[in-house]
Amino acid sequence: MSDFSELYRRYAPDVFRFALYLTGNRGDAEDITSETFVRLWASSEPIRSQTVKGYLCTIARNLFLQGMRRQSRRVELSEELPDKAAGPQERAEQRDELERVIACLQKLPELDRAALLMRALEDLPYEEIALALGISVASAKVKVHRARLALEQ
Repeated sequence: MSDFSELYRRYAPDVFRFALYLTGNRGDAEDITSETFVRLWASSEPIRSQTVKGYLCTIARNLFLQGMRRQSRRVELSEELPDKAAGPQERAEQRDELERVIACLQKLPELDRAALLMRALEDLPYEEIALALGISVASAKVKVHRARLALEQ
């Protein structure tokens, strides 16, 4: 009895019944039955006809136990957990806001823009900004302040 379709026709109901009694769930039993025959098909070892049913039940049981181990590691999530990811509407609004800010930044004089970005993005102290731009510390503070005011409008 080496024909796979004959093996399936003959033993699938038994394997399904065995899996159904193990799991108590028809869908899980169908999955285990399918996977059992996939494993049989992929097996490189020859099957002896006296042990086929036992062999299939062993595969089905091992699949059931693997599923139980996986299930024990799963934790059910609460329905009340908020989804912190931005939805499509929020992402679109954020993208529009980013484009608006970039456009406003581009309208600033280059020196003001550079001073603001060094302070806001790089968190550089005013002394380093002044040194990098070749201006006084007071001038660096004024440029950052004026750039912020321009962006608020």
